[in-house]
Amino acid sequence: MDIITVYFFYGLSFFSMGLAVLLEVDRSSELDFARALRLLAGFGLIHGGHEWVEMFLLIHPNLQHTLVFQYIGEGRVALLAVSFLFLISFGARLIAGPERRRLSRRLIGVAAGVWMIGLVWLYLTEPAYDRLVALDVYTRYSLAIPGAALTAWGLILQRQKFLQAGMKGYGRDVLAAAVAFGLYGGIGQLFASPSNVFPSSFLNSEVFLDWFGFPVQLFRSMMACVAAIGIISSLRAFEEETRRRIESLRQAQQRGHKRLDELRNELLRRTVRAQESERQRIAQELHDELGQTLTALGMGLSAISSNASKPEKVSAQARQLQGVVREGLAGLQNLVSGLHPPQLNDLGLLPTLRWYAEEVRERFGLAVTVSSRGEEAALAVDVRTVLFRIVQEGLTNVIRHAGTNKADVLVVFDGDEVRIRVEDFGCGFNVEETLQSGRPCWGVLGMIERAALLGGGCHISSLPGVGTLVEVMVPLKEHKNDGNSSAVGG
Repeated sequence: MDIITVYFFYGLSFFSMGLAVLLEVDRSSELDFARALRLLAGFGLIHGGHEWVEMFLLIHPNLQHTLVFQYIGEGRVALLAVSFLFLISFGARLIAGPERRRLSRRLIGVAAGVWMIGLVWLYLTEPAYDRLVALDVYTRYSLAIPGAALTAWGLILQRQKFLQAGMKGYGRDVLAAAVAFGLYGGIGQLFASPSNVFPSSFLNSEVFLDWFGFPVQLFRSMMACVAAIGIISSLRAFEEETRRRIESLRQAQQRGHKRLDELRNELLRRTVRAQESERQRIAQELHDELGQTLTALGMGLSAISSNASKPEKVSAQARQLQGVVREGLAGLQNLVSGLHPPQLNDLGLLPTLRWYAEEVRERFGLAVTVSSRGEEAALAVDVRTVLFRIVQEGLTNVIRHAGTNKADVLVVFDGDEVRIRVEDFGCGFNVEETLQSGRPCWGVLGMIERAALLGGGCHISSLPGVGTLVEVMVPLKEHKNDGNSSAVGG
């Protein structure tokens, strides 16, 4: 094969590799590995240009022994060195990783320093007619072989990372590129031009041609093709893997939306159940309180009608009916207060909580301490209603489940938010197990949902045998006082 043709395809292989890698890097720039490949692209483009410069010198042999040849030759060696420094940078970047870039820069500096020292030595010791060849050989020994070795090692390390990530196709392509670079440096650059630089005096391109029957430049171009195909295929394999992951994320998002819809439906069902339960409770209390009162009134009026001729009995029965009416009114007031205490609008949140604490103590024997911190803020109707309901539900849970006779309520006004803590020192429970058990937890869920309606949050922490703490936070920026109450804190 014509050596000029070999040099042409040799340069084309490297230049094509650099150009293809550069294009693929732009499509996969989110990868740190892809960003490191820009260094490999620089190597391919510059090294391909170097081979074409060498081809140009072969095409024009009449330039030999001229200053033009000398200048072009020195420029060619400079291109060769720069290309291999890019290769060393690529390998060092892969080995050191993005976290240790300073280490890779130091390695590049050491390589460049060693090359410069040898360059000066050859300029001082080699005769002018052998100097360019010696510089070429020394550059390959000092930069190309280490650069190819570092690149092969770095690609193997990168392969292991992606094998661990389950990207086997990517690992195979990277392994092929690593082997190609290893052979390119270990064999292709070892057999350099004959010169006085050890060991090129006996291990050189002429020996390679005698042994294998084709020029070493052809071997280098073959390795360049294999490396380019491996790198490009690996990037495309990774893009395919990225598409799969995007599809997996899309499916996960769909499952999340489906689960969210299920939760919304479940929340709607629970809300309806809670409403029905509340209606049943109100109906039962109306029946127990007003029904009995009205029945007693009816019976009393019948008795008065029967004893119309007996004033003394009528007077006594009228007094009894007055007592029944008073008891009925008290029961009705308790029922109305339980639904929406009028104090909440008239006095504000803190006075209502203190009133409710006294009601709880009288009716259930639970001593509730209500305290506050910070400058009391004017709260909108919806905020104070929600906060009162949460405290009410929290104390109801203490009465039903805690097995204690003491609870604390703390209200904290802190700038643009209000926080409430309801704490007891009862038996406690496992919050996670209770919520996941499938048993109805209307009280707990109701507190969480009410806080969420106002853009806040409700956190419940509890341990068996220690007690329970309900913490609520509601922002106030979006819930300014609507003017429905003149009370501070209302």
